[in-house]
Amino acid sequence: MPREMYLEDIPLEEAHARFWSALERAGALVPLPAEEIPIDRALGRVTAAAVFARLSVPHYHASAMDGIAVRADDTLGASETSPIQLELGPQAIWVDTGDPLPPDTNAVIMAEQVQELGGGRLEIMAAVAPWQHVRSMGEDLVATELVLPENHVLGAVDLGALTAAGHTCVSVRRRPRVAILPTGSELVEAGASPLAPGAIVDFNSVVLAGQVREWGGDPLRLPITPDDRDLLVTRVREALAQCDVVVINAGSSAGSEDYTAGIVRELGELLVHGVAIRPGHPLVLGVASGKALIGLPGYPVSAILTSELFLKPLVYRLQAVSVAPRPVAKATMTRKLLSPMGEDEYVRVKLGEVGDRLIAAPLSRGAGVIMSMVRADGLVRIPRFFEGVHAGALVDAELLRSMDDIRKTVVCIGSHDLALDLLSNALARRTPGASLASANVGSLGGLLALSRGEAHLAGSHLLDENSGKYNVAYIQRHLAGRSVVLMHLAGRVQGLIVPHGNPRGLSSLRDLAAPGVQFVNRQRGSGTRVLLDYQLRQLGISPTAIGGYEREQYTHLAVAADVASGAADVGLGILAAARALELDFVPLFNEEYQLVIPREHYDSAVLAPVLSILRDQSFAAEVSALGGYDVTNMGRVVYEQ
Repeated sequence: MPREMYLEDIPLEEAHARFWSALERAGALVPLPAEEIPIDRALGRVTAAAVFARLSVPHYHASAMDGIAVRADDTLGASETSPIQLELGPQAIWVDTGDPLPPDTNAVIMAEQVQELGGGRLEIMAAVAPWQHVRSMGEDLVATELVLPENHVLGAVDLGALTAAGHTCVSVRRRPRVAILPTGSELVEAGASPLAPGAIVDFNSVVLAGQVREWGGDPLRLPITPDDRDLLVTRVREALAQCDVVVINAGSSAGSEDYTAGIVRELGELLVHGVAIRPGHPLVLGVASGKALIGLPGYPVSAILTSELFLKPLVYRLQAVSVAPRPVAKATMTRKLLSPMGEDEYVRVKLGEVGDRLIAAPLSRGAGVIMSMVRADGLVRIPRFFEGVHAGALVDAELLRSMDDIRKTVVCIGSHDLALDLLSNALARRTPGASLASANVGSLGGLLALSRGEAHLAGSHLLDENSGKYNVAYIQRHLAGRSVVLMHLAGRVQGLIVPHGNPRGLSSLRDLAAPGVQFVNRQRGSGTRVLLDYQLRQLGISPTAIGGYEREQYTHLAVAADVASGAADVGLGILAAARALELDFVPLFNEEYQLVIPREHYDSAVLAPVLSILRDQSFAAEVSALGGYDVTNMGRVVYEQ
């Protein structure tokens, strides 16, 4: 089959216009028909018709108090100085809250204001007005009155109102049925073991089905379908016959086995193939059999984003409701971002309130990095024809979490350490809604972020060659004039991360320069890189003698992953990272990993839970269990400036 190349890079607004216009012409936007369901199963559903009260609420005059039912005229003139006596039976009848008002009575006197005299006589010391302390018939609803309009999303209190109004069932819009067809010969079902190189677990369809449920739809996950064009056509036809919307996941790009665009063209009308957005460029939009046929890209972030942009509003529209926009807040970008000129780019960010500013730290921009969506607190859109944003620029962040939770976020920018993941979990466990937002930019990058007021704290392990001490000289140089607290987190062992069995027999830094050895480095400015360069100078080894010295990763785990995958023979990192990926480790150096905290944050409420955790012996034990950590002095202040 010929390759299906992009038709064009269609601007996002034009892609929307083409799609909605074609769906309108095809009658694919008509709200779905009604179905009658029991009220106790109707939460979150959308009314298909107006609902009117069958009963008045209440359907009788009811006492609103415990007391005596009376005729208001019989109480005229009663006061504390001139009380009136009433005869129990002819003039007053005891009632409880909710009791029907007895005939010939029109008011209730609270029990606390009634004095029993004995012999069937009662004394009152205040008059009441007609219908005082009475819930009149129809006070809440009158029979035939409108309870809820058509196209109303049913909440819990709505269900109560419908029940009180005499209904046991309600007419609601049928849920949109959305078929999700995962495609690709490389896909395997979750749980398949062992995973061969090139095999990919199908998790996109799980995400897409979850999104459809969140939006009120009824997802149908179809079987994984290999890259067989005839089989794909058959399954898409079957899905169109069963469902209201069909989503094909993957096969939308320009590869030799990317059939989606051609299938849409064969079965209906191909409207769009390639939208000027990133991630999500190879999107396919079409109409077939009077229904929407959408081809989502295979990369997970691309699939998630494009489904939000196109599938979500369609699922809502079929239920006759509109999508409520997410809140937007102004945030300060922590670093410069370059963006492709011809595309709208959606950047995932971590958000946190540092001082009086909302800080946005960009996450990985890769379309295949689903964890960037898991960790994201917001989305920042960089419009087409903008080159990007500068560090410190104000941007509009679409919020994915509530501002209340974002205000509980501790922003940690600096060196990577696995203990920070444990700290984040401990913080969430201790303070619901709180989180630790980590941006791994290296120790020096963390200090610079603190100098710009972009973080609450920074992880650092920068060795000063002259004093042999960690971090103090760098704090004095880069945070001069700032009041700072340096807190010890843990001592760490740095060493060589090597494959299981250490096949090359590497035992020292000198071995990095051996012929054929491929090394993976940490990024410039990281504490591990500073340590490595210092030790290489001490040994008289030129970095140019080390194969792979220029290859950089931003975390210890990423270094370990390179070694585990065979992309590198060795990397310098911590024991915990080697253990996490079941690799071998050659210990070389002991170092100190510490937290640099500006005084104003050290004394703040947002950091109080973090400091408490760091002084908790149970947390120290968790970190120690990772391996390669000395937690003896965890939580101790080692320097103040």
